[in-house]
Amino acid sequence: MIVNPSTSLGFGHFIAQADVVGKALLVILLLMSAVSWYLIVMKGITQFVRKKRSEEFLRFFWNASSLDAVHNEISTHGVRDPFAHLTAHAMHAQAHHAKYGAAKLEEAGTAQDFLTRTIKKVLDEETMRLENGLTVLATVGATAPFVGLFGTVWGVYHALVAIGMSGAGTLDKVAGPVGEALIMTGIGLAVAIPAVMGYNWLTRSNRVLTAKLDAFAFELFTFLSLGQSLKGDNVRPLPSGSRPVGKASPAHAA
Repeated sequence: MIVNPSTSLGFGHFIAQADVVGKALLVILLLMSAVSWYLIVMKGITQFVRKKRSEEFLRFFWNASSLDAVHNEISTHGVRDPFAHLTAHAMHAQAHHAKYGAAKLEEAGTAQDFLTRTIKKVLDEETMRLENGLTVLATVGATAPFVGLFGTVWGVYHALVAIGMSGAGTLDKVAGPVGEALIMTGIGLAVAIPAVMGYNWLTRSNRVLTAKLDAFAFELFTFLSLGQSLKGDNVRPLPSGSRPVGKASPAHAA
């Protein structure tokens, strides 16, 4: 019986004929794909929840009658988003310095100096939290194509060695094994492309949120430094969806 050679070629045949190195590279690519998709899905869900909660807090903040009302809201419902986290730490730092003064080295300087350091520290913490896991996505996107290419080179090498030892160098004998080896390059690209796209999307979202958080930090520092409620002479209460007049954008939407 004559067997069509094309029916014996394909991904399954390639895996069956691959040695330990080839199979190890395939496992590495599959693990890289699983990790990248896990990060994309989990961080995507986290971004959505964080954005929704931030919008709710900012809506309450800019419509609150005073900073005391904001403090009561945070004390009641806790901190669930970066903006509430920043506000809680900033208000606590102001109250702590007013009550105890510069009792420790980290509290040295004026109340505004201590407040500035606290806000910068919280901003750095939020930035690190947002960027957590992005290095893995960037690494997968940058290295997966080369891992697949190495698997292709390794497979082509062994295929050519086997063909050379058999003495059959015709095109139909060479094209099949070489074509099978190219599968590894395709797998590498299939792993890298989602990782790169996910990295770019998450980086863009983080950059937008960080910019809005910086703008909000400026407004918060101003309110706390003035020591006035939102009903003071210089700051008027804000209707829903409006922004402070003459101020930088307070980032109503996360």
